[in-house]
Amino acid sequence: MNRFNCLALGLLVSLMLPAAVWASDTYSVDGYYKSFFVGYDIPARYSAFYGSDAPLGSVSSRLRLNGTWWFSDRAHLRLSYDFAPRVQDHLLFVLPPTPTVIDPSSYRIVDFDSRLYPTESEDVASFAVFHNVDRAFVTVEMDRFDLYLGRQPIAFGSARVVNPTDVIAPYTYETLDTEDRIGVDAVRARIPTGFMGEVDAGYVFGDDFEFEKSAFFLRAKLYAMKTDLSLMILGFRENLMVGIDMARSIGGTGCWLEAAHVFSDALAEDDDTGSRDYFRGSLGFDYSFANNTYVFVEYHFNQAGKDDAAEYRDSYSQGAYLKGSVYLLGRHYLTPGVTWEFTPLIYGSMQLLTNLSDQSIYVTPSIEYNVAENIYLSGGAFIGLGDSPDWALEMDSEFGSYPDIFFTSFRLYF
Repeated sequence: MNRFNCLALGLLVSLMLPAAVWASDTYSVDGYYKSFFVGYDIPARYSAFYGSDAPLGSVSSRLRLNGTWWFSDRAHLRLSYDFAPRVQDHLLFVLPPTPTVIDPSSYRIVDFDSRLYPTESEDVASFAVFHNVDRAFVTVEMDRFDLYLGRQPIAFGSARVVNPTDVIAPYTYETLDTEDRIGVDAVRARIPTGFMGEVDAGYVFGDDFEFEKSAFFLRAKLYAMKTDLSLMILGFRENLMVGIDMARSIGGTGCWLEAAHVFSDALAEDDDTGSRDYFRGSLGFDYSFANNTYVFVEYHFNQAGKDDAAEYRDSYSQGAYLKGSVYLLGRHYLTPGVTWEFTPLIYGSMQLLTNLSDQSIYVTPSIEYNVAENIYLSGGAFIGLGDSPDWALEMDSEFGSYPDIFFTSFRLYF
């Protein structure tokens, strides 16, 4: 562990221990422990990269501590720290199991090495320990607005599957642990403007405060004609995005529309970069039946993607994928989903993320059992169905190129 890691970890522990010992009206601590057992069935054509066509495995744990310190009637400090040991096949530390890679922690001014053991300069065999100071922000409640300063979660959008306006720190579809958004370094102000309305503005800092790695946003939210409506403008990594988010109920059926248009490199000094503008939109409906069954369907359009699977690999060099957190490779997607309540303690769900252009499908069944208060067991899979070529550098379909993922998890909240 280098000196910066030691200092950061020591400071965090020293701040959180008093909260654990003197939990009161001034201090509080909560958190959770999670463990995931995951198996990856890599497509055979990638066996040359992984050295074997045998399934790969991972066992990971995550201990999260959340501390809150109210140091005045109007202000409090929030801290969150993740400690995450992981045992897995060596190559999973080197090569990601899926092609959809987004770094949600890139909007940070400075950060210590995410790996505690071994150090970043050392090779990993099959065991490593990771950590993350994920929250470290102060909330100040003023008479007319609330101010948030420091490392905090920032997320936008009401769509269920793909959020076009959420470009700061989104998760990809197959991410297993999405309960807490990755914290980013930002200053944010939220100003109430009437019944369910607000103005939300902020600046998100990138590495070393550099503008080309940072973001800013201005969002106006209002409630009119029984509709939640948000209009926003967001600049990120020298791109400019305008977006809209609408959600309402019609005759007991929920519906939402979320859309964004990105003007690529509109804020760059050299605006002749060749990057093309693109539009993304998600439209969906959901309904809850009296027998405790919930269903939804969402359509997503991704102008940054391709209609021809043979061109998918070219997308990874485009600005939408390098800077805009776009990860789906096609243009048209349809995702139906259903959740059943078998008993008050057992839930099951099924979703089908379908690429309409190449007819590939990502099937995602799951089941969850509430064993006891604050204790959960779950399991599920992400199964890719679609054409799969023999050569690793070709793609005949999107989800036919994905590995099959099988997982179980245990969660304990305290």
